[in-house]
Parts: sequence; C-alpha cells; structure tokens
Amino acid sequence: MASRDPVILAFDTSAAHCAAALLRGTDLIAVTSEEMGRGQAERLMPLLDEMIKGAKLDWSDLSAIAVGIGPGNFTGIRISVSAARGLALALDLPAFGVSTFDAISSTATLPHLAVVPAPQDKIYIAPTGADPALVSMAEAYNFGLPLALPPSPADLVASMARVARVQLLANVPPLAPAPLYIRAADAAPARDTGPVILPDDDN
Repeated sequence: MASRDPVILAFDTSAAHCAAALLRGTDLIAVTSEEMGRGQAERLMPLLDEMIKGAKLDWSDLSAIAVGIGPGNFTGIRISVSAARGLALALDLPAFGVSTFDAISSTATLPHLAVVPAPQDKIYIAPTGADPALVSMAEAYNFGLPLALPPSPADLVASMARVARVQLLANVPPLAPAPLYIRAADAAPARDTGPVILPDDDN
C-alpha cells in the first residue's frame, strides 16, 4: 500500500556517474551510484527500475521526479533530462530540474560560493544575485567566500530529491527540465560575416 508521503525519484548523470535516490517523506529509502565515464544512456533506466523494485515500490508509487540539470557533462545531462521528460509524460508526474548549485547550497549552513569542476582547470560558479559563469580558480577565490564543491554522487542525488520535495510541497509549478549550459564569462559572440562579393569584372 503506498504511503501518503510523497515519493520522489531523483537521478543525475551530469558527471562520470549514474546516480539515483528515492525519498519518501523526509526518509531516504534508497540510493545508488555507479561510476562510469560512458554508457549512462544504456544503464540509467535499468538502474532506476532495479532501485525502485529493490525498495518494494512500483513506478506508480512515485509522486514526482527530480533530475540533475548540471552544470557538467552536457551529453550526460541531456541523457537524464530526456529521461525525466519522458517519465513525467508517461507517468503523468511533475518533473523538477535541480542544478548542482542548488543541491550544494541546500545543505550549506554558512556563506559559500557553490562551484562545480569544469574542464581545463576551470570551474562553474553560481554567485548570489548573478548569473552562473565559467571562470578560473583564481577568479572564484576573488569572491572571498569558501568554495563549496559537489558532494559524492549519492549525496548529490539525495539533496536533489530533497530540493524537489520542498518545491512539490510548496506547489511550485514544475517547468520542463532543461540542461543548464554555462558559457565562459568572457565569451564573445560569434563573429559571423557574410560572403565577400567580388565586383563584376566584365569590362
């Protein structure tokens, strides 16, 4: 018999992992995480099914879905976001996109700067009151706040489930999850130029 407490399924493939969690009420009833640099597209749905059935639940017991939207590996993020959209449609459930920044900050008790490692010795940051950006480590330290990194994948998806639960209970309208794509802070717009038209030299 399903509990009246909302059951939230959270999953994330924004980095080299495939992680998922089940939250019923305030209780984390299942969590799983597998390290993998590739193959998340093939592994995600079986992993979710195994976890749900291992918790003695069925897909019909779910109340909402939480999905990691990044930042991180863009292909990995799209895998999870696509899965979340499909499940929300098939199961008629709300789906909440949760950024890694929000998952980090949801457990922080002191002032901090949420950061996510990025390629080429850069990091993604989410300063309060400003748009997320891709910066160097030195630029991040210039904010003068302790840097808060993502927790383990298992703790990350657990936090995502809790963030989604707060939004669900607050009746926050869920938007279709979308990948959080962050460009470099100093990225210049592409300078597309038209073709050079040579003068007609028929004289």
